[in-house]
Amino acid sequence: MPRALDKARTLPADVLIFDLEDAVAPDAKPGARAMAVAAAGGGGYGRREVVVRVNGLDTPWGRDDLSAAARSGAAAVLLPKVESPAAVVAALDTIAAHGAPESMALWCMVETPCGVLAAAAIAAASPRVAALVMGTSDLAKELGARPTRERLPLATSLGLVVLAARAHGLVALDGVHLDLDDEDGFIAACRQGRDMGFDGKTLIHPKQIAAANAAFGPSAEEIAGARRVIDVHDAAAAAGKGVAVLDGRLIENLHAAEARRVVALAEAIGALESAATARA
Repeated sequence: MPRALDKARTLPADVLIFDLEDAVAPDAKPGARAMAVAAAGGGGYGRREVVVRVNGLDTPWGRDDLSAAARSGAAAVLLPKVESPAAVVAALDTIAAHGAPESMALWCMVETPCGVLAAAAIAAASPRVAALVMGTSDLAKELGARPTRERLPLATSLGLVVLAARAHGLVALDGVHLDLDDEDGFIAACRQGRDMGFDGKTLIHPKQIAAANAAFGPSAEEIAGARRVIDVHDAAAAAGKGVAVLDGRLIENLHAAEARRVVALAEAIGALESAATARA
């Protein structure tokens, strides 16, 4: 684990999740907690957000994880198997009681049928809920769904969680792809997630980062197109016009706003990649 925590400082990822739940055996959890909290507090991760995934409050380790994470300096806590607003409130009360700053966000994993059906209520439970994260592996097990390349058995659940996130202005992250040797399947899942509206995908290995960034990040063509939209919109605004025309298409404020989002995303990805290259 110490080696992985150090290597994470060089990865071109937006977020680093220090996992205290599924990735850690029961006997190793106290030690893993100490290492994760020390690493989060030690910094050195640049512009990457550090998130600590804790064990659930219904486990022997959950409250200790939350109390330690509250003072860790992490940007957020990731709570597993959230099924109700009450779980959100309980987690937030716990970290507040242990000194968490107001800036610490709560990310909620949606990985059960009850969680999917309550996704909108979970998203609305507190202004400190910042992201909904799909736990597709556990969800598929709970549904009794068979794995397919197209993920059709999960389509309804994925869509409902994206809807809940968008309705409340939250980030939506797609679930992991477990087969590290299935590059084509992973790329297909990334493209599907992006097409559905997810902001990104949770990963289990550094070898998946490049393909995920390519799928969720804007292409060179998209960036060039966004810059053209911004230019013609700004020119129209300077001339006192509310709309512009680009290649026969009307350009309004909403198109310019989306174009600026694309350019900002591209610049953020570029900054992360540059930082990772400098440290390599």
